Amino acid sequence: MAKIIESVPNISEGVRTDVIESCVDAVRTTPGCTLLQHSSDPSHNRTVITYMGSPEGVEEASVKLAKAAVSLIDLTQHKGEHPRMGCVDVMPFIPIKETTMEECIELSKRVGQRIAEEAFLPVFLYEASATAPHRQNLANIRKGQFEGMAEKVRDPAWIPDFGWQRVHPTGGVVAVGARPPLIAYNINLSTSDVSIADRIAKIIRQAGGGLANVKAIGIMLEERNIAQVSINMTDYTKTPLYRVTELVKAEAARYGAHVVGTELIGLCPMNALIDSAAYYLQIEDFDRDVQVIENHLL
Repeated sequence: MAKIIESVPNISEGVRTDVIESCVDAVRTTPGCTLLQHSSDPSHNRTVITYMGSPEGVEEASVKLAKAAVSLIDLTQHKGEHPRMGCVDVMPFIPIKETTMEECIELSKRVGQRIAEEAFLPVFLYEASATAPHRQNLANIRKGQFEGMAEKVRDPAWIPDFGWQRVHPTGGVVAVGARPPLIAYNINLSTSDVSIADRIAKIIRQAGGGLANVKAIGIMLEERNIAQVSINMTDYTKTPLYRVTELVKAEAARYGAHVVGTELIGLCPMNALIDSAAYYLQIEDFDRDVQVIENHLL
């Protein structure tokens, strides 16, 4: 059977549609690779691009995307709510079918070296591809963001894995790695006070003693004048979507706020949604393998 690998890179542009489409076209036009979705957020000033295909097709599309982004995105002019350090900020590879995490790690190293050589973007390997424990967490690598990265890479502990001890003057640096499926899940609040979202994020994220496999920050959505808890769920099988949603609801109530809506950025595993549906519907003796029609079709 054919090997299938997914990639979900984030580029630091969420406003200029011509730039977004040019970057997406780099993926769309690559043989052996299928564009699944792209989603842009003007407040974050960020676009998430999702594609999958053969290892060879995904490799070529990823390098082409990096070359397009570095030619079109100038981070010295970039402003947005989401932390960023590169024109392509992060590029993960995820095993989907007939592939292993080890194969994705090897792919990330090939792509990282090519991006450094062909797009002139320094590369940090992260998550399962990390070359040191302190580089596994993306937030550790991104700390300081684009503006602080030139000084950061002079530290021997933060020399990029590929691309020399420097920062591209307009494109910054990029994190490339292999990881399991991740759900980008945002919860919007009925308040314009971003400090409330900040406090909730600190409570729910694993680093603050909250839920396992949850990363979160508070963000202001200026165009809607509401605060958002922006969340990455790194293992939905251990911490489901409904659990983090209910905790955010409870914490928001402390401040007289409530949840006005949620967002999925990019794609989401079907079972993550089935888990939440079963929880909220309180289905007794539910068996997803037997009672979900699509599972029989698949």
